[in-house]
Amino acid sequence: MIVDDIHEIMLEKFEQAGIAYDYQPEIDREETEKIIANYSGMVIRSKFQVDKAFFDSAPNLRFIARAGAGMDNIDDEIAAQQQITLIPANEGNRDAVGEHMIGMLLSLMNNLNRSDQQVRTGQWLREANRGYELKGRTVGLVGYGHNGMAMAKKLSGFEVNVLAYDKYRTNYTDHYAVEASMENIYEQADIISFHIPLTAETKGMIDDAYLSKFNKPIFFLLGARGGIVQVPAVLNGLDKGSILGAAFDVLPVEKFPKLAEQTWYQELIRRDHVILSPHVAGWTFESYYKLSAVAAEKIIAFLKLQETH
Repeated sequence: MIVDDIHEIMLEKFEQAGIAYDYQPEIDREETEKIIANYSGMVIRSKFQVDKAFFDSAPNLRFIARAGAGMDNIDDEIAAQQQITLIPANEGNRDAVGEHMIGMLLSLMNNLNRSDQQVRTGQWLREANRGYELKGRTVGLVGYGHNGMAMAKKLSGFEVNVLAYDKYRTNYTDHYAVEASMENIYEQADIISFHIPLTAETKGMIDDAYLSKFNKPIFFLLGARGGIVQVPAVLNGLDKGSILGAAFDVLPVEKFPKLAEQTWYQELIRRDHVILSPHVAGWTFESYYKLSAVAAEKIIAFLKLQETH
């Protein structure tokens, strides 16, 4: 059962592999729960939460694939208990995320959004828009999976020093980043970018105490999951000058009208050294294809493996 909009490449790959599927991108959760017992697998993006109640209606599920990065809309603990394999497609949008976040960083460091608006309104303020160069700076990456690695690779042409911290990996120094502790990053980073999932452990972890540990004023980038940040802490850093600029592709609350109801939202949008985008860092024309292709290939490999056991 495919419950979300996906690129047709997935359907083509399933047909070539002889895999039966139902493609119902308009179906809602309630309708899905009524029929999911008839299926051994499901493909989803972000349409709804897959929680205990949903799992209870799906006794025959063997796998859930997500045509996206991360699995935070799926209860992984219940999936594990019920021996349901979770299949992410993180490789599919890693290049998109890396390019988008570097674009946001360059815009912040060179005041591109602000100066664009000023010129459009008849202001020609050169000195007020003097920028910073990226070359020679230290970028700290928190999380060094597919997205973190793609970011590091794309930064390599800028002649920067890239430090990467990943709590769950060891010996991951490569051509693009040096394995580091968070203490190293707190001490050396000029720029911080997050590439970690939203979990019980990471929820709200970027708070005042976390941000107070950086030795230098930083540029702050968030393109992972909005739930890992407490936005007022970033606002405090911007006010104090300990954060020089902030870019958010994701926020703890997304979509309107609910976003506009947040007390911190008005504070964010009135600052000209904050850049916002609507959770599209990983959502390019190319990644739409690649996410579906990667997920399909992983599903086919999973099913072939099941057949041999």
